[in-house]
Amino acid sequence: MTSLSRYLTISATVFGVVAIAHIARAIAQWPLQIGPIAVPVELSWPAAIVAAALSVWGFLQLRESRR
Repeated sequence: MTSLSRYLTISATVFGVVAIAHIARAIAQWPLQIGPIAVPVELSWPAAIVAAALSVWGFLQLRESRR
């Protein structure tokens, strides 16, 4: 496994886990407070979409790099 494929695997997996965490937060309605700012639960949906897209992109790049 090359360093590029290792990087792509780790990055895509981390983005996938982040997407799952955002989806879980949105479904369970978990509150999130960053300092004095309350982050609305509704922001988890677009964040999940972006993280999932980055994960899919990473895995597609990994598949392309193996060709």
